[in-house]
Amino acid sequence: MDAYILLAVFLVISRVSPTVKTALTDVSLSFTTLFGETGINAAIQPLYLPGGILAFVALLAVLLQARQLAPLMTAARESSKTLIGAGFVLVFTIPMVRIFINSGVNGAELVSMPVMTARFAADLVGDGFPALSATIGALGAFIAGSNTVSNMMFSQFQFEVAQTLGASTVVVIALQAVGAAAGNMIAIHNVVAASATVGLLGREGATLRKTILPTLYYLVAAGIIGIILVNILQFADVLTVA
Repeated sequence: MDAYILLAVFLVISRVSPTVKTALTDVSLSFTTLFGETGINAAIQPLYLPGGILAFVALLAVLLQARQLAPLMTAARESSKTLIGAGFVLVFTIPMVRIFINSGVNGAELVSMPVMTARFAADLVGDGFPALSATIGALGAFIAGSNTVSNMMFSQFQFEVAQTLGASTVVVIALQAVGAAAGNMIAIHNVVAASATVGLLGREGATLRKTILPTLYYLVAAGIIGIILVNILQFADVLTVA
């Protein structure tokens, strides 16, 4: 219990205190000109990531309670066996997302995949698109295993479609976020990680069959609300000029 309290405290401090946040984000690993293409860059801040803070708190808890590293080594060996089984599924999604996001950087000067897909969706679905916005967000979370990554991957797409249709970009992006949050229930990353944690690795299908029902409920409800806001109440973006 003490470890969870420490984790909550460190997470809050890292996000609230500017001094602590700056110190953590200063440690950064940057990768520029990936694959020899100017404009394709990536960076990671290991100490600021929730996973980095979790690892730090776990190490601190072992030192405070056991006062030696032996339990940590035992835990590392046992968890590594689980990670090997679950990790194979998890290593392919992030590269796919990065390719999708950076697809606009190309020698043929073609538009990025989100923009091209947005144009196709606008022509295909038209004013009914708000009913599908949340589902697209859930699809991103299902594939990428993360609400955040889904928003990174599809927010530009959703924004472009909304602009093309003259719909409220705020409402459409909000539907994307709602759908991505609901999609976490069927995200492959989450299901595999949770199954591995509780010793149910290999039974992910049973878990998905149970979580798909509440996910569908959220998506249908969000789609109905989106249609009402955009097509019936005709919500519009409000620009404030200072």
